[in-house]
Amino acid sequence: MAQSAGKKLGNIVIWVLMGLLILGLTGFGITSFGSSISAVGTVGDEPVPVNEYYRELVSEIAAEERDTGRQLSISDAEQAGILARVRTRLTNRAALDNAATNMGLSVGDERVREQVVSAQAFQGIDGNFDRAAYQGVLRNRGMSVAEFETGVRKDTARTILQGAVVGGVPAPKVQIDTLMTYFGERRSFRWATFGTDQLAEPLPEPSEEELTAYYQANTPDFTLPQMKRITYAWVLPEMLVETVEIDEDAIARLYESRAAEFQQPERRLVERLIFPTEEAAAEAKAQLDDGSATFQSIVEARGLTLEDVDLGELTQSDLPGAAGEAVFALTEPGVAGPFETDLGPALFRMNGILSAVNIPLEEARADLVEELAQERARRVISDMEIDVEDRLAEGATLEELAEETELVVDQIDWWEASGEMIAGYNAFRDAALTLTQDDFPTVIRLEDGGIFAMRLDEILEPRLQELDEVRGKVLAGWEAQETEKRLRVQAADLQAQVEAGAALSASAAPVDEANAQTREAHIEGTPPALITTAFELEEGGLAILEGFGNVYLLQLTKVEAPDAEDERVGLLTQLLTQQAAQSLSVDLYSAFAGAMAQQAGVEFDNGALSQVHAQIATQ
Repeated sequence: MAQSAGKKLGNIVIWVLMGLLILGLTGFGITSFGSSISAVGTVGDEPVPVNEYYRELVSEIAAEERDTGRQLSISDAEQAGILARVRTRLTNRAALDNAATNMGLSVGDERVREQVVSAQAFQGIDGNFDRAAYQGVLRNRGMSVAEFETGVRKDTARTILQGAVVGGVPAPKVQIDTLMTYFGERRSFRWATFGTDQLAEPLPEPSEEELTAYYQANTPDFTLPQMKRITYAWVLPEMLVETVEIDEDAIARLYESRAAEFQQPERRLVERLIFPTEEAAAEAKAQLDDGSATFQSIVEARGLTLEDVDLGELTQSDLPGAAGEAVFALTEPGVAGPFETDLGPALFRMNGILSAVNIPLEEARADLVEELAQERARRVISDMEIDVEDRLAEGATLEELAEETELVVDQIDWWEASGEMIAGYNAFRDAALTLTQDDFPTVIRLEDGGIFAMRLDEILEPRLQELDEVRGKVLAGWEAQETEKRLRVQAADLQAQVEAGAALSASAAPVDEANAQTREAHIEGTPPALITTAFELEEGGLAILEGFGNVYLLQLTKVEAPDAEDERVGLLTQLLTQQAAQSLSVDLYSAFAGAMAQQAGVEFDNGALSQVHAQIATQ
């Protein structure tokens, strides 16, 4: 036990030692603050070294600059709380050092020596401790051997004290139980679904007054967002396929280059299992024949998987002579063999038959012509791109492009949700996002080989559409609202019946149920609010909710504690326990260090702090 504790302490000291080395090397080259300034403050009898404050403050500021992407001044760092955070951390550290000293807690010279001698940073090329290297590293960081070893001693004692304070802090059982009840509790419930099929009577035709009232009450639904009115000229390969000529020889050459696609012999999906001896292969085949084993079980008994024995699609010529004949003689999936192969006797399982493919040129011609025409059209557009760019540079308008080239001019009122026609292309969307009226039209390529150029004509401010423009949308909205209103009445009527003792199935609405569901459950075809509401009810409670165009009457039937046998529940309990214990340990350490600092008394030298801040500001 003592040996284990000593080993653990040794490991802690090694990491503390290496941390000190890193900090020391980080501080190499720091301008001296003067021989009269060695500390920026004290906690009891323990100093807060000026170089430690400098190093940690520079490190914190650099980290913040990386995160924010901007350079920070000392004033910025103070406003961000960096100065206070560093001072608190160093104060806590010094408070523990002061407390450890007052308690007489320290590490012996022999333990310090062991850690120094074993540190890799101080070893020579022969792997042994090199005193010259040790002294050289410390000299570079401006420290004496005594100062460094005192630092190791202090850090080790502080680590021991910190471990004694926070070690073994248990997570509060009430907290863990509460969290697990929330995350792991299971609920069973049933619900009746009221859809349009359950309407007691068809919806009447709305009056003009009703439509107008709905329109006026829901104007945001009928207000167009800010849009960009964009004129664009474009051409796609498909616009030119009818104009390009395709050579018959090119069609024949393409057909021949893809002969493997159009002309394929009959194939089989085959698996092969090799055996060490003919006797073993014959015994396996006998087990397959009498049904005492399956091909998969034999494969797994050999320590293999089906992926290991899969040969894929094979023609008869791909298999050894006798094996090929036997496998291709099978008219349905089965096993043939054993047959001798270069690797030993083997069984072959056939899993599927792929018929021969024989597509003559005339049958494939239409697809080949389309492919060649698309490719030729893309080349034509590529050749056209420079000419179009030159015309735009010479001042040609998009309308003139449409008159003088194959490009077609059109206009779109575009916003980010637009997806029709050219707005479906990512290249157009990206360009439209940043397009301004000062931009000069340039050629931009589309993903399918087309090109376009665009011009912003005007910005269209948000506009409420007239009722006649959106009458169909208004009608659909009114019908949905009226349907939901009537279905809620029917659901409320059923709720009253259930509360009076009737079953949930008392109406014509279909009833479904789910058992032992947790909060993260998802029930296909139902809105998320169904689960959420189920966890808001008391057992036996009822609630009406809507979603997916339906209205639901939900009844909670049972509440169960988390399933202790569920592996996920066990893992979550473990994770929550660890997090809670860690959080408590951090809080306990902060409280203890703060109390030690307050008891010892904290003093900071504002002059020394100002010198450090001035040094950082001038770098």
